[in-house]
This record gives sequence, C-alpha cells and structure tokens, in this order.
Amino acid sequence: MYNRKTLRLLLFLFLYSIIFFSCSEEKILSDTETSWLKQNDSITIALFPYYPPYQFINENNTIEGIFMEYFNLIESKIDHKFKRKYYSNWSDLVKDAKNKEVDMILEAQQTWDRDQYLNFYTKFFTTPFVIVASKDTPTGLTLDDFYEKKIAVPLGYSSEEYLRKKAPRIILQTYPNEVQCIQQVQTGKIGAYFGPKTVANFLIKSRNLDNIKIVSETKYSYVPSIAVDKSNKFLNQIIQKAVYSISDNEKQNIVENWLYTQTKPFYKKANFLVILTFIILLGIIIIVDINFYLTCMVHQKTKALKTAKDIAEKDNQLKTAFLNNISHEIRTPTNSIIGFSRLLKESDTTHQEKVTYSQLIVNSSKQLINTLDNVLEISKLQTKQITLNPEKTNLYEVIDTTFSLYDEKAKSKGISLILNNNIANNQCHAIIDKSKLHKIINGLIENAIKYTKRGAILISFGIHSDSLVITVRDSGIGITPKNQEIIFKSFSQSENLISKKYGGLGLGLTIAKENINLMGGQLSFSSIPNRGSTFRLELPYNTYKNSNPNYDTNVLNTISGVTKTKQHIILVAEDGEINFLVLKTILLKMKNYHFGIYRAKNGKEAVSFCEENNKIDLVFMDIRMPKMDGYAATKLIKKIHPELPIVAQTAHANKDDILTAFKVGCNDFISKPIDPKIVKKVIRKYLPTSSTNVKKETSKK
Repeated sequence: MYNRKTLRLLLFLFLYSIIFFSCSEEKILSDTETSWLKQNDSITIALFPYYPPYQFINENNTIEGIFMEYFNLIESKIDHKFKRKYYSNWSDLVKDAKNKEVDMILEAQQTWDRDQYLNFYTKFFTTPFVIVASKDTPTGLTLDDFYEKKIAVPLGYSSEEYLRKKAPRIILQTYPNEVQCIQQVQTGKIGAYFGPKTVANFLIKSRNLDNIKIVSETKYSYVPSIAVDKSNKFLNQIIQKAVYSISDNEKQNIVENWLYTQTKPFYKKANFLVILTFIILLGIIIIVDINFYLTCMVHQKTKALKTAKDIAEKDNQLKTAFLNNISHEIRTPTNSIIGFSRLLKESDTTHQEKVTYSQLIVNSSKQLINTLDNVLEISKLQTKQITLNPEKTNLYEVIDTTFSLYDEKAKSKGISLILNNNIANNQCHAIIDKSKLHKIINGLIENAIKYTKRGAILISFGIHSDSLVITVRDSGIGITPKNQEIIFKSFSQSENLISKKYGGLGLGLTIAKENINLMGGQLSFSSIPNRGSTFRLELPYNTYKNSNPNYDTNVLNTISGVTKTKQHIILVAEDGEINFLVLKTILLKMKNYHFGIYRAKNGKEAVSFCEENNKIDLVFMDIRMPKMDGYAATKLIKKIHPELPIVAQTAHANKDDILTAFKVGCNDFISKPIDPKIVKKVIRKYLPTSSTNVKKETSKK
C-alpha cells in the first residue's frame, strides 16, 4: 500500500509539472505583430513540392518533407496559418517572387541575383553538391572531367547558376525537376547529374535506382533557406523572431527524422529505442513486483506470528530493514544500466567509451542479479523454506574450487590468499550438504576480501574430534565492539558507516550464519579494529569410505603447474556458433594442457564422430540441438564407449534437467552461461595432467 500511494503521488506531481510548464510558454510576437498578421491574412508562401526530401507530394497526395515540417513548426510558434501557393515549374515560382506575387518561398538557395529582392533565414544545415553517374563510372571524378560533356540540372535551380558561372565548358541539359534529371542518368541518356547529396541519396534509395551512384562530392554546397520578400519589413521581423525561437534540439530532430533515417547507427533507430524502453520498463515492473511480493510476504509472516512476541519483533525488524535497503541496492545498479544505456545512443560517444559503458552495464547487471539472489536466499532461510541435502563430498574438491574461485580476486586487490589444509587423505570424504558448504565458505571469504585493503587472508581446514573446522583470518578493518553484536543480523550493515563506504546489503554473513544453523554447526569470531578478524566455523563431520583412494591427492595436485606433454581429444557437441567459440576459447587458454578440439553441430554428428574415433578423452554435450538432442546422443555414445566421460551443458539448469542428464549417462553437468572456472575444474577432474599420472603409477608400485 505504501509503495502504491507513493507511486500515485509521484505520478500526480509529474503530470502537474508537465501541465504547468506547458501552459507557461513565453510569447514570441508582440501584440502589434500579432495584430498585423490578422490584418494581413493574405500573405502567401510559395511551395514547389518536387524536391524530396525537402518538400514533396507523398502517396496520400499531401505535401511533406523537411521544410514543410519546419514551416509547420514556425506557424505553431506564432499561432498563424499562412496562405499557400503551389508551383509545378520552378522558373515561374522565382519569377513571381521577383515580381512580388508571393511574399515567401518555402525553400530556396541564396544566390547573388536573389539577394537583390529576398532575405534568407533558417540555414540550419548544409549538404554538398555531388556528381551522380552510372555504376561503372570511376569514383573521385571532378567537374573538370566532364568538360564538353552533358550534365543534367533542373531548370532555374541554383545548381544551374553555379555551373554556368564556375564551369562554363560543361554542356548543361536542363529538366523541370530533380526526379527527371536522375531518371535520365539511370536510363543512360545523360552522362551525369549535379545536385545536393541529400536529394541524390533520397531519390536513389526511395526509387531503388540501382544503376547509378554518387561518384564524388564537389566543393560547392547547397544551403536551403526560407526566403522572405525584402521590402516587407514587418514580415521579415516576424519570421526572424519565429526562427530564433526554435531550439537547436528541435532543428536537430527534424533533420535526423528526414536526412539520417537510412544511416543512423542501430542504437539510434526507432526500433532499438522501442525495444530498449520495453526492456527497461519490464525490468522496472519486475523489480517493483519482487519488491511488492517480498513486502507482502514479510507482512503476512508478521501477521501470522503476532502471538509469538520475539519472532514478530524479528520479522518487523526484517521488514523495516528491507524497505530501507532494498530500494537503494536495486536502484544503484539499475541507475547505472539505464544511465549508460542512454549514453550509448549519444552520437558523440566514442568506440572506447562504448566498450567501457557496455562493461559497466554488464557489471551492474551482475550486481543486480547478485542482490536479488541474496534477497531471495535470505527470504527462504527466514521462512524455513530450505532443507538439507547431504551427499558424499570430497573436501579436497571443495578446497580446490574455493581456492581457484577467489585466488585471482584477492590478487587483483593486492591481497595474498593463503591455504592451510590440515585434512589428511583418509579424512577428506564426508557426508555433508556440499552446496551449502560452498555458500558458507564463499560468504566468509568474500567478506574477508571485501574489508581487507592489504596484507593476507589465511584459510585453514582441519578435522577435530567429530567436527569439520574452518577458519578465515584476515588483516582487514576489523569490527568495532558496538557492531560485533549485530553483524549476523539481517541488513544490519545499512546502519553503520562501514556499509556506506563499502556498499552491499550486509547479507553475506547473515546467509552464512543461517545455513550454519540449518546444518547444526556453530560460527564464532574475534576481531580487533584496524587489525583484522578471524571467523571460526564448526560443522558436524560424518565420514564415508572412498572406493578410489588415489583420487584424494589428484584433486589438490591439479592446483600446481605441470608441463603439458599429451594431447587430449575433446568433442564439443554444440549447435550454437558463439557458444562453441566461448567453450573452445576457454579450453585453449588452459595451461598445462594440449587439446585437440572437434565440433559436432547436432546429436547425430556427435554419435557418428564417436563411432569413427576410438581415441576420445571427453565430450561436452549440449542438450538442446537439432536433429537429435543431447539426451538421445548420450545414450547412443555410452553404448559405444561406456567409459567415455560426457559432460552435459545447457541453459536449462533446473533440478529435473540435471537428474535427466545423469539418468541417460552423463558424468557431470555445467550450466550456461559457462563459467571458465567450472570448466577448468571439470577438465582437471576427468583429464589429469601427465605428471599426475606419473604420481598415480608410482603410488601403485
């Protein structure tokens, strides 16, 4: 209710502002000038609607174009409609203007002769005169190359006057308008046409004239203007005021609407803007719906638990903290996404700026997803919707994954990540919820990296009695005594200065603590301000007997570098070109390995490749492919090579998809978008390096 009332109030204020400012426009003309216009309602403007895209007759038999749109804007500015007189012959129009039969010309080029009886306004764009000739004409020709040759120009146009004065040796062939000139060149009756580039481009594209092209641009330019009878001072004064009242943005919009429709970059096209606006609105709606849903959920939980005072107070605290924090944490990346998306469509944005803005949008999107995931995670934990899923887990594998995930991140901040593994080979197998163990350890390490500027972070693993003990010690900013009591409370960071400096919802430790409680463990810590903090985690430890004792050391051995000596054959079954390129690039960048990578574009090709080749070490199998999907292909390949490791890869990564993949014979599963760290982990698991094999052989002897 609170959010809806706020939105209604903001919408009302917005509409009121629009109405207020739209009704308070400044008057352009004086009362005397307005009265003069009413008394002289016979003022006439001459139109020559045969000059696209400036003015022309459209399919509905109405006149439109750049100057028509511009003059309509002038009339709306001064609130007056001038009489219009249409001409089909330009020479007649110029003659009537000279004899004062008309008061204005909608579009005319300023020349020495016309300066004697006309004033010119609205020179807001310039286009060069170009030479248009047949497709096989060499580019780069100049007017000198057309001496003693025929060039088509419209009768009475400024282009004719230019050529007669500047290039008298050229033979001019005049026609009533530009369209007929262009058509004469298209049919080959005339060698070339001389006229404005915008007109040439418009006619060539709109009429699909595929036999001609623009050969070159000349040093002469076409600068169209609105021309006004020089003797009518009052009219000149009014037109001048109207022209000055039109903003640069209004002019630019008119020019881009007509001149650059075909050459706009993709991010400035109308369709792109519509799609972008739709995506942004959809994102805002989703965020508002999630916000509203979570608010209602907290409200319902509070109402249902009114009889239990302590739980009700906790829910009220969670609700209040949520409302105070979630808006900021969602709006911050959203503001970045919207802001830099708008900057991308600016015409003066450089390529390097586009690359930077795109990366910022990607980073902000990841931040937004991470925020939403954390909110949903803490909501499920608080409402007891999460259950334990214990499974057989190799602790060495967990240690390897954790170290690989955060080692580079720590190095990027200049921090050393030190691993101290005290778990013996015969202790590394445990029955535990592996996914929650990862979340707990990741939360503690991320917290340590976040609040450590320099020094090191020590991660220790060990087994003591019946407990798995993990400690994370950092040299960060530490925790003040007054904040030590609340660091595990939901959203507590928003109330202290640390959060304002480092950001975040403060959910990392809360999620870790809730998962630890769910698993029956304990989390304690000690901290000295400006010296660092140490978090100590204890979880119940239940072991099991491993059937492959050599695997224990193999997992950790993959951390150290080894010289590659053997080529591994990998088949990638993937119909998407980009997805294959991403996976191939990740594999080729792996150190200590030498891969031979082959591709199958569908399940049938994958099966055929396995039938014809016996030396295959690993298969990456996309699930959704044409002709034959990954499930069917896996079944057939397993019949041919039962021991061949097959790793499923797909964007459909829900629980049912994973179970189906394992059911048909897949040995492992990775989800898209593909994480290079997960790919490396899979490779090390199924394709040990040569030195690892040597160690295995030595241990067997």
